[in-house]
Amino acid sequence: MEQNEDLYKPWLDWAIELQSLAQAGLAYTKDRFDQERFTRIREIAAEMIQAKSGISRDQVHDLFCNETGYQTPKLDTRAAIFQDEKIVLVKENNGTWSLPGGWVDVDQSIKSNTKKEVKEEAGLDVEPVRIIAVHDRNAHNRPRYAYGICKVFVQCRRIGGQFQANSETTESRCFALDELPLLAEEKNTREQIQMCFAAYHDPDWTVAFD
Repeated sequence: MEQNEDLYKPWLDWAIELQSLAQAGLAYTKDRFDQERFTRIREIAAEMIQAKSGISRDQVHDLFCNETGYQTPKLDTRAAIFQDEKIVLVKENNGTWSLPGGWVDVDQSIKSNTKKEVKEEAGLDVEPVRIIAVHDRNAHNRPRYAYGICKVFVQCRRIGGQFQANSETTESRCFALDELPLLAEEKNTREQIQMCFAAYHDPDWTVAFD
């Protein structure tokens, strides 16, 4: 959904709202005819996304229409781990770099998920120390997604471990702010990493949130 984003943004907003209303309607209505109407509204929203993004119908359905119940944003945690005034980044399979992190599993809390993701992607054992920020992903990262995500940036203290080969990342390395590599900007931008550095150097940091 990167092409001419400013041009189709109103369509994306409308499609997202229609999908949300249809999903809520399907969750709460008991009327068979209303269920059919809400199902069709959801299909129309998906067709709008497909037409504007070029993403296949199956992909749109998987990303956009695979949930039930009242729609809420997904949670994503990102760990800010500092060593010798540098921040730990992991290299993705596509060659870009990101803060260790990922979706919050249903059986995890923000704290436990942060620890789990760091262990899986960076091989490190960490202790989450404090929340740096809670960002509305679509307000800070591109490309824009057709569903809401809250990104939680967590400052962590390293207590052990070392990088281990895994299916998600190929390397772990520490970087100073002025030597950041090519970033996976859909996951973290330079501004977000700069924010993590600012929080690290400020013992009175106030949590940033949208």
